[in-house]
This record gives sequence, C-alpha cells and structure tokens, in this order.
Amino acid sequence: MKKIALITGAGSGIGKDAALRLAEKDHHVIICGRRLEPLQKTLAEASQAEHMQIKQADVSDPRSVERLFEELEAEHGRLDLLFNNAGIGSAPVPFEELTVNQWKQVVDINLSGSFYCAQAAFRLMKKQNPQGGRIINNGSISAHVPRPNSAPYTATKHAITGLTRSISLDGRKYHIACGQIDIGNALTSLAEKMTAGVPQADGSTAIEPTMDVSHVSEAILYMASLPLDANVPFMTVMANGMPYIGRG
Repeated sequence: MKKIALITGAGSGIGKDAALRLAEKDHHVIICGRRLEPLQKTLAEASQAEHMQIKQADVSDPRSVERLFEELEAEHGRLDLLFNNAGIGSAPVPFEELTVNQWKQVVDINLSGSFYCAQAAFRLMKKQNPQGGRIINNGSISAHVPRPNSAPYTATKHAITGLTRSISLDGRKYHIACGQIDIGNALTSLAEKMTAGVPQADGSTAIEPTMDVSHVSEAILYMASLPLDANVPFMTVMANGMPYIGRG
C-alpha cells in the first residue's frame, strides 16, 4: 500500500521536484498550493500521475487548511508524510522601511501556515491506525544566518526551528517524527538571482554557487524513507562554496 504524502507549495521549485520524486517511489502524493495552474503543470510533468492529486488551499487561512485536511481524511483515512514547504520571501527593503503588511504576509504563510498544517497533520497522525507519521519542515540557511534586508523571512525560519523541536518532542509518544531540512541555494526560479549576484553582508554584490534542486529532493526522500523509530532532526543541504560557511 502506498504511503499518503501531502506537499504544500508544490506548484514550483523544491515542492514540485519533491512531489514528482515521491510519486515515483512508494507514495501517493497530494500536491497543494494557492493557485491551480502551477499545480496542474506539476501534475502534467509527473511520470506517475496516477499517484498524484491536486488540492487547492491557502495555508495562511486556517479554515482553508481545515477543509484540506477534512477532505484528505475523508478520501484517504490517514497521512504518512507532510512536507511543510510553502513559503515566500520578503521584500528586500531596509529594516526601518518594512511595512506591517509586508511583515504579516511572510509570517502568515511561512510560520502560521506551517503551524496550521503541522497541527492538522499531528491530529490526524495521532488518531489514525496505525498511529504515527512524519512531518518535514522546510527551514533554510536563513534559519541560521540572515541575508541583508530579510528580517521577516529570517525571523520565520528561525521560528520554524523552534516549531520543529516542539513537534518532535510532543510527537514522540504518538510515533510522530518531525525533522527540518535547511536548504541553501538550490537552483529554482527563486534562486536564479544568485547567478547574477546578490548583496553580501559587507555591502558588496557577489555571484553565489548554486546546486541542482534534485539534491534537495534526494535528501527529502531519504528522510521520508526512515522508519518512525528513526529521525533526522535537522539536515543542511547547500551548494558547496556558498558563503554560509566562513566569515565576512
């Protein structure tokens, strides 16, 4: 029997690639996003499209998440894997110029959205039979160090680390494993700017190394493949040579 996996933000980038690869393995993959068209494109690229289905939902809206999980439970009865991937970046403006709306938009999706989905997954995994499941949160290198002018994004990714630790601890007695993957410079449409040059901590602009997004998906597949008595609490997968390792 195929495991049931839910991936948020699966219309592009890391979520899309992970969804395609999980569908090729032993998972039935539910791909989720706010916009239908990108999800349809993901489905169209799947070599195992019969093992993938679309669910349109906005993770920043708790009622939308509630409906998503009600449908998931009614159709499948259980959830084995949640990849909490949906997220957005913040406008690269000076800290003192950030607006409340810019702050809230990032927090609502990156942090609150991850909480809503993780809590709903936790509740289902706790009551299903057999009990348990796995939650993987998408962190970031920004969960460790910031980029210039990125306070909302950096703050949410640091908070994701605390959320991961809490879920991991609270889920133990219910056979719920929770881990986090911190990703650096995977070459998606969002990271293409790295190849042209991005601001550095010393005020300069520099081109940064990137890596193929498939390396991230392979890491997610490994985490997902573990039995529930084993866990990867934190994994960092990054382009070798990016300035995360070093001093400015």
